[in-house]
Amino acid sequence: MKQNKYDDKIFFEKYSMMERSTKGLAGAGEWKTLESMLPDFKDKRVLDLGCGFGWHCQYALEHGAKAVTGVDISEKMLDAAKDKTDNNICYIHMPIEDISFRENSFDTVISSLAFHYIESFEQIIEKVTSYLVHGGDFVFSVEHPVFTAYGSQDWYYDEKGNILHFPIDNYFFEGKRHAVFLGEKVVKYHKTLTTYLNGLIQGGFELTGVVEPQPSAQLLQTVEGMADELRRPMMLIISAKKK
Repeated sequence: MKQNKYDDKIFFEKYSMMERSTKGLAGAGEWKTLESMLPDFKDKRVLDLGCGFGWHCQYALEHGAKAVTGVDISEKMLDAAKDKTDNNICYIHMPIEDISFRENSFDTVISSLAFHYIESFEQIIEKVTSYLVHGGDFVFSVEHPVFTAYGSQDWYYDEKGNILHFPIDNYFFEGKRHAVFLGEKVVKYHKTLTTYLNGLIQGGFELTGVVEPQPSAQLLQTVEGMADELRRPMMLIISAKKK
């Protein structure tokens, strides 16, 4: 069964209080890195997979996209997106795994922190390859394989609560992981770096960027504990072009 944690009332309320929810793109620590990897949206048809509150859809529209489509499994997220963003954005309530569009329907496909909730990256590549035009851009972020490998996604602490290290285990054993996010149990799917990069290459893409984003200097100075985020990568951002 496809996971729809974001329609859980308690989880949605907690997520809605996060800075990336209340402040939009400005509240996402990785945004500036992701923004620098995005293509020119002018006159492009854009598809956002796992669009959430629609912040990236709105950005694409404001930067010249002629048509923007956002897809998300969560009805609550899409209801919020429709309230927060432009009426010209087309939102589709559907799991990413079930999407179906005509070949060459889009010039750009983007996705932010959604694919680690989906079991098969190969299935995503197959669909995106079909929907993108020749030379089309595919840019996405995911939780880093180092971050998803062990499963708990929490540090190891000493008896006084001080951080010792971040656990990495069973890296090459891909598949389901049971994590805790916002104090709630969430199922995620660990994939190796090889799966992401070779999946793109074998799917007919040329890699144009691979970045492990670090916290900005401002976040390091203003957010308590942010310096610990330099001890291990949390996110991975990849840009590619269909050959």
